[in-house]
Amino acid sequence: MRIGVISDTHGLLRPEVAPALAGVDHILHLGDVGKPSVLRALEEIAPVTAIRGNIDREGACARLPETEVYLAHNPEGNAQYIYMLHDLNTLRLDPAAGKFAAVLFGHTHKPTIYKKKGVLYFNPGSCGPRRFELPITVGMLTVGADGELAAQIVPLCPA
Repeated sequence: MRIGVISDTHGLLRPEVAPALAGVDHILHLGDVGKPSVLRALEEIAPVTAIRGNIDREGACARLPETEVYLAHNPEGNAQYIYMLHDLNTLRLDPAAGKFAAVLFGHTHKPTIYKKKGVLYFNPGSCGPRRFELPITVGMLTVGADGELAAQIVPLCPA
C-alpha cells in the first residue's frame, strides 16, 4: 500500500502534487488545508483523510477533526495504526503505549523522519506557499509485505 502524505497547503494545491501522488491508494492531509477545494482536488487522485490545522478556522475546513487514527494495511493483511495531528507539540498521548506504528504531523513546514521508542515520526513538509528557505515537498508512506512502514520525502520544486 502506498499512501501520499501532505500538509500545510494553505489553500494552494500546486500542479506538481498530482503527478507526485499518482497511483497512491490513499492520501492523508495533516492540516492547514486552507480551502475545501484542495480536498476535492485531492479526492480526484485517491480517497482522502484530512485533519484540521491552526489556519482551518472557517467553513468546511473548520469541521475537520483535530486528530485522526488511520489504519494502513497491505494486501497480505498486515495493518498498522497511524496517529494524525497537525502540531506535534499538542500530542497528549504516548504513541508507543498506544501501539501506534507512526505519528504523522505537519505545522513546521520542515520535512522530518525519525523513530522514537519504535514509533515512526513523519512530517512531509509543506506543499503550499513557500515559507522562508524551506523546500516544497510531499511525503510517501509505504506499507511493506511485512507490515513495516517506510517514509520518504518527495521534493516538488527546486529550493
